[in-house]
Formats: sequence, structure tokens, C-alpha cells
Amino acid sequence: MELPQVTIALADPTSQDARWCIEHYFTELGERFAMGFDPTLSISAQEHELLPPAGLLLVARLRGEPVGCGAVKFHENLIGEIKRMWVAPQARGLGLGRRLLEALEHEARKAGMTVLHLETNHTLTEAIELYRHAGYQEVEAFNDEPYAHHWFEKRL
Repeated sequence: MELPQVTIALADPTSQDARWCIEHYFTELGERFAMGFDPTLSISAQEHELLPPAGLLLVARLRGEPVGCGAVKFHENLIGEIKRMWVAPQARGLGLGRRLLEALEHEARKAGMTVLHLETNHTLTEAIELYRHAGYQEVEAFNDEPYAHHWFEKRL
């Protein structure tokens, strides 16, 4: 289903829309995770890490309003690391998560990445389903993310 009122575009991680999305993402994780969520304890995805050439951030907008985001950090070993995938509750069910993930994969390929990694918490069942459906394979833990229960990889 194509939604002409939806756009996904590169965004400056310091922009108001990007910060709004990431703030709401953190709030939701804090509500959903049994132990809460403290971004300072999580593997970093700071603003400077989400600017080219280190990485990038995409923001999804519905009728011009921010409703989602996703980022990828680029590593020298040609492995991209997906971070900050989130869709606002009012925009779920529109396929935005899938579209954001596809856009991140496209940008990672353009940047020369050959593999994408991501990790997620077991409470994020929608995300786990999305990643599996998109061809991500569950692998052994490749980092020490304290909030992760599942680690995924996809060869591009």
C-alpha cells in the first residue's frame, strides 16, 4: 500500500522533528521495558554518530508531521548498525516500519555496507516480526547491549 501523504527523508539528528521522534522513542521504551530505559546505559547513537559519513537518520512524516525514525551507523568493517527504529502509535499499521527499514537498507547499500546488524528487546514483538519478515536472521549476541534479548543480521 503506497501512501502519498507519507515521506521518508534524511534528517539532521539535531532537528526538531528528529529530536521529537527520538524523545518519544525513549519514552515508549521506558514504558514498555520492565526495567525502564536509560539511553545513557544503551549502546550509543548520538547525534554526531548519525551524520554522514559516520551514519544517518531518516524521519518519516505523515502529512508533514513526524511519525517515525530510523538510523544506521556505518562501521569500517562494512557492517551497518541499525538504531532508533520507531513509529508513532497513531501511525502504526500503515507499513511505515517496513518502509523505514527498506530505506535504511537502501542507504546502507549506497554507503558500501555489506551486512546490517540490529538488536532488540523481547517486549518489542512488532519489531521482531518486522525484522524476521524482512529477512533478518537471529544470530549470537554481537555486542553487550543491556536492553537486548535478540540480535539480528542481514546480508545486503
